[in-house]
Amino acid sequence: MTDTTAQPRNELTHLESVVADLLAEARRQGASSAEAGVSADRGLDVTVRLGEVETVEHTNDHSLGVTVYFGQRKGSASTSDLSPAAVKETVAAACRIAKYTSEDPYAGLADAARMAYDYPDLDLCHPWDIDALAAAEIARACETAAREADSRISNSEGATVSSQQGAFVYGNSHGFVGGYPSTRHSISCSVLAGTGDAMQRDYWYTSHRLPDALEAPEAVGKRAAERTIARLNGRRLSTRKAPVIFSAELAPSLIRSLLGAIRGHAIYRKASFLLDAVGQPLFPDWMQIHEDPRKIRGIASAPFDNEGVATAPRELIKDGVLQGYVLDSYAARKLGLETTGNAGGVRNVTVSQSNLDLAALLRQMDTGLLVTEMMGQGVNTVTGDYSRGAAGFWVEGGVIQYPVEEITVAGNLKDVFKNLVAVGCDNRIPGSMDTGSWLVEQMTIAGE
Repeated sequence: MTDTTAQPRNELTHLESVVADLLAEARRQGASSAEAGVSADRGLDVTVRLGEVETVEHTNDHSLGVTVYFGQRKGSASTSDLSPAAVKETVAAACRIAKYTSEDPYAGLADAARMAYDYPDLDLCHPWDIDALAAAEIARACETAAREADSRISNSEGATVSSQQGAFVYGNSHGFVGGYPSTRHSISCSVLAGTGDAMQRDYWYTSHRLPDALEAPEAVGKRAAERTIARLNGRRLSTRKAPVIFSAELAPSLIRSLLGAIRGHAIYRKASFLLDAVGQPLFPDWMQIHEDPRKIRGIASAPFDNEGVATAPRELIKDGVLQGYVLDSYAARKLGLETTGNAGGVRNVTVSQSNLDLAALLRQMDTGLLVTEMMGQGVNTVTGDYSRGAAGFWVEGGVIQYPVEEITVAGNLKDVFKNLVAVGCDNRIPGSMDTGSWLVEQMTIAGE
């Protein structure tokens, strides 16, 4: 039997030595301090379309980024070559850049006292011992289930099996060097239904760190077909105001808009509609949003952030009230605050949920729009104005009546958050944001 744990351990040891050599080289070249992150990623992606293997892609990528400081002058450089000569030249390039940059009083490593010198194993690495032939069989089973689910399925964009394995190490001049291996696997399928101008497409997928935790490929294919068939014969709506449900697949986009607006870099640039919002109610008082970066096997879990700062659970929204901003050390210094351990982003967000599944949410809404697809960006982080192309289903009497398309959903995010009626318990895919569908009291729906 193949030892699937030996390779990640060996990779981690190699990357740790690369970082140690890099930091030593930075000292030799005169840097007062330095930090570096290095990663190695391997993967297999196999796509089957119309029963035939369309693509087989093996990846084996490396990347290294180094930042050096000469006092408070900063220089950064990167490379995909981890050879000793390339590492030395990358450090030299960063040093040359630093010598020509202006001093920045806020630049520098995160505080030494915040380093994650002792951190837990979050059980993030579960390699999948699978080859291209076996992956193709799984993808074929997935696509076959989709194509055979309904006679109206007329074409396929294929089914893909993906297995990714990586290792990441970060170190800095505080003496901190840490790293961890991780894996992520998925099965996805996308098919088309109808003919000519009446064709519709949709998809489904399953993703997890453990291969054994993935949904059965046949279930993924069948779900992709069901979603596609449901979109046939879509209609347009006249412009109106009505309640809106954002499906569990789309609700995370609203959370991302919230997180973007409370990022320290947006706050100190005064480019956010949530300036000075800490301590203010943004949502109804039942709303809780929690970050758990050390969730065991979490998709976005990490024991430390991209500056080596120890991560920790925190409340982002408590009883509807914003508890704080999302800060790395630079933004924290600019704002006169402390880093929140969020260099690199927010990790594993959980939203408080009701006991209402999607059917119950539809009944509570009674009449309105269920949004299942969004197009375009259409979010102004400075003002909070929100306007995005959408498709979904019109609901009357708590029952889906017909699919709708070529519409726009608009409002202001402050109003969307304030007028949130309920969050469902219908999330079907483990991800970095655990939330069900969101029922919003009213938004503008622009159509004909």
